[in-house]
Amino acid sequence: MSTLTEPFQFEFLRHALIVCTVAGGLCGLLGVFITQRGMSYIGHGLSHAVFGGAAVCAAVGVNYFLGAALWGLASGLAIGRITNRRIIGADAAIGVVTTASFAFGVVLLGLYAKVRRSIDATVFGSVLGVSTTDVWVVIVVAACTGVVVVSRYRHLLFTTFDPEVADVSGVPVARMDALLMLLLSFAILASMKVLGVTLIAAAVVIPAVVARMLTDSFARMLWLSTAVGAAAGLVGMYLSYHLDVSSGATIVLVNFAAFAVVFAATGTRALARVGGR
Repeated sequence: MSTLTEPFQFEFLRHALIVCTVAGGLCGLLGVFITQRGMSYIGHGLSHAVFGGAAVCAAVGVNYFLGAALWGLASGLAIGRITNRRIIGADAAIGVVTTASFAFGVVLLGLYAKVRRSIDATVFGSVLGVSTTDVWVVIVVAACTGVVVVSRYRHLLFTTFDPEVADVSGVPVARMDALLMLLLSFAILASMKVLGVTLIAAAVVIPAVVARMLTDSFARMLWLSTAVGAAAGLVGMYLSYHLDVSSGATIVLVNFAAFAVVFAATGTRALARVGGR
């Protein structure tokens, strides 16, 4: 019992446990929409794009969350605009836009010392930097995301599976895409302190893939993916503390362990379900 309660003796670890759990559930929830759109790479790409925005904010002294969120939204909209022209695929558009943004951030990292101080923890994640403000930020972002998903569920579902028919039917597809990119940008920002830029994609994709192997129902996928992500965040943070290793890497490995167990239990039939959505 003392092993379970020991982390709660330290305030920063209490904060980290809350942030990891809520952020894991948040990434899992949004990951369902991302993976079902065939845009699994967007989590990885948009996190790198937001890194570029964070570097710009640190360089010019603009509010971190506002500036980086707007940068991430702009990157997401640019990806959507390029993809809609049907000249190149979504994966190529993501690669072009987000790697350019990340490279821009790396350049600023080399030019400005204050950018380096602000960004180091962003790249790799750091539980030591989690504050009370960070806890409230991730809770508010998760709550707002949940409200948006519930209130716009039908529109988001329609645009996820058949955007062309949705557009003809009067669903504001462009607005729904922008809304999803904005929610994902805020989720990435809220999760960066613990997961870091390089590992957020796994927290977005793996819980959704696990949920997809367990059910064909989109509604059940949403709560299953959220539950898997939250559980991985909590367990990963506990293991990170006791093993004295990176929190982000541990959370990702717990997610992968969940994937391996479900895959072994359900067999190749579940993997075929994922591939032939």
